[in-house]
Amino acid sequence: MSENTFTPALGRFAPTRFYDHVIALTRERLWRALAAMHVAPRPDDVIVDVGCGTGSLALLLARVEPRARIVGVDPDPEVLGAARRKADAAGVAVRWQVGMGDELVESLGAESADTVVSSLVLHQCPVPVKRAVLASMAAVLRPGGKLVIADYGWQRTPLMRLAFGIVQLADGKEDTQPNADGALPGLISAAGFRDVREAEVVTTATGSISVYVARRD
Repeated sequence: MSENTFTPALGRFAPTRFYDHVIALTRERLWRALAAMHVAPRPDDVIVDVGCGTGSLALLLARVEPRARIVGVDPDPEVLGAARRKADAAGVAVRWQVGMGDELVESLGAESADTVVSSLVLHQCPVPVKRAVLASMAAVLRPGGKLVIADYGWQRTPLMRLAFGIVQLADGKEDTQPNADGALPGLISAAGFRDVREAEVVTTATGSISVYVARRD
């Protein structure tokens, strides 16, 4: 990932300009609202949205607590352009930054964030990159800082495993299967987080999306 290679927002499924329309099919409003609830932004919090995409979650957090300092990081300049346009239209202040998820310290500074949040990113990454991104998230957080991840998690039922097939078609089975097998909590713990828990599970037409919450040691 640090070599400037990344999976586009919709993988092989569709061009980036269709991202918001496709993600709306995943009960996006519900799981984003649940993620924001667990972030619980406070005035003057520094909140980093890793792989922010078109900025929907970053904008929601900025609306929930306008006095928080929200930073949206994504490696794709095209998708950040869409995020900037959405923020300008909504009159919401968010700092947008081109950057890789495994290079957060280089771009933001060590122990500079109160909360790191990420949505629908890790399922697209190979396992070594998942580990590197999670380690980067831990390094950019202050001690005791909060991690909130909304992503495809353990696909518990045959129906959810079947539905998740469309995601695997778009993003590849090798990268997505560890998420479907329930690997994320263990990977989060191994990156230096404690109190890791799957706080929410939302069933969607593309598989179940989990909200994971943890604290940096």
